[in-house]
Amino acid sequence: MFSLPVRVYWEDTDAGGVVYHAQYLAFLERARSEWMRANGYGQDRLRQEHDLVFAVRAMAVDFLKPARLDDALQVTAQLRDCRRASAVFDQAVLRDGVTLLTAQVRVAALDAGGFRPKAIPAGLHTQLKALERPA
Repeated sequence: MFSLPVRVYWEDTDAGGVVYHAQYLAFLERARSEWMRANGYGQDRLRQEHDLVFAVRAMAVDFLKPARLDDALQVTAQLRDCRRASAVFDQAVLRDGVTLLTAQVRVAALDAGGFRPKAIPAGLHTQLKALERPA
């Protein structure tokens, strides 16, 4: 499973030193972006070579335990399902092996110029399908 290390900084927290709920979404986004890059498709390459971007369409998040200032976190990303114009990722945020948050994120494939739905190009779709890890 892909995992991105993330340190919690002051800017990530509320006045009590607890990670602000919306900041977790940024952590999840970074992990999905780095997952794509690790598999050979950075976002700039997708845009340049395929006129393709992915945008979050839906998200279900379960906040289990808080992360705090200076915590060292692991943010995971695993492709569950790749369809013709969308993909679903299972994600989690962990601290020392303890799950703090789980999320299921559906991203839509869009053309980079007009942000209209677009099929994932056949070659890329085949490569992504091979990376699926169904639940």
